[in-house]
Amino acid sequence: MDELVDGIRRVTLPLPTRPGHVHAYLLESGGGWTLVDTGLGLPDARQRWAEELGGLQVERIVITHFHPDHIGAAADVAELTGAEVFEGELDYSQCRLVWGNPEWPERIASWFRENGVPPPVADELLGTGQVYAGFIRYAADPTPLAAGQSVDGWEAVAFPGHADGQLGLLRDGVLVAADHVLDPISPAVGLYPESRPDPLGDYLESLERVVELEPRVALPGHGEPIADPAERARELIRHHRERLRRTAAALGPEPRTGYDVSLALFGLDLKPAARRFAVAESLSHLERLVAEGGAVKTGADGPISYTPA
Repeated sequence: MDELVDGIRRVTLPLPTRPGHVHAYLLESGGGWTLVDTGLGLPDARQRWAEELGGLQVERIVITHFHPDHIGAAADVAELTGAEVFEGELDYSQCRLVWGNPEWPERIASWFRENGVPPPVADELLGTGQVYAGFIRYAADPTPLAAGQSVDGWEAVAFPGHADGQLGLLRDGVLVAADHVLDPISPAVGLYPESRPDPLGDYLESLERVVELEPRVALPGHGEPIADPAERARELIRHHRERLRRTAAALGPEPRTGYDVSLALFGLDLKPAARRFAVAESLSHLERLVAEGGAVKTGADGPISYTPA
């Protein structure tokens, strides 16, 4: 456990895949300790948390978003501490849809096929997507948390993009940013079934929100604290503008699917897990091009495809 700014404590937990770690944060205020995120629900998660907390009394748990490395051990830590769990309503709805729905694996495999992924590849992507399923024990019926509400002196801020319902926490210029701003890596921003229709548009607006807020430091879900979050947000905006330019350049006179575009943008030699993200990222950029009038989407006569406007 590391001591950070303003007495905030950081717990770094292992992940079996890149980037190899995820951070959770302990925030102390007038009402005791608040834990932000819980890591993946690995077999030793409860024991690890008991050792990390060392008797520290956690009064509440805030889940920033439902991705496995942030919510996986939520039920374990809630049972261990007796803490109240807070999570956004949209995020919890998507959590149940993805992790509590036995029909979801086939739904997402079908969706990949609709976006041009060859059936054998879609089936392989499905297998990699379920690797984490056994390590997710989310807390049922959490207390709803909405943007603008306060949790023990910390204001919840909506940062849709990386996840539709992602929330950060802000107090006195310190932003607990989850996976909204990362450095040096760029957060994944992908389009998935049953999600908001323009995640990249959401993300770019959320980055502008960081520029407006001008926090003095951001505590990310991965990597080290970010000393100039507003400038990092500007860098990420420029990154995605360049990626949009490359996405537009990957289109041609013949309709191209999200899978086709992912091959042009990310290359041919990707493992299934990486291809899954590549297709989703390509689709989020294609949908942003459509929204900005730079591309046309069609799906009447086969897989969903895109052409220049």
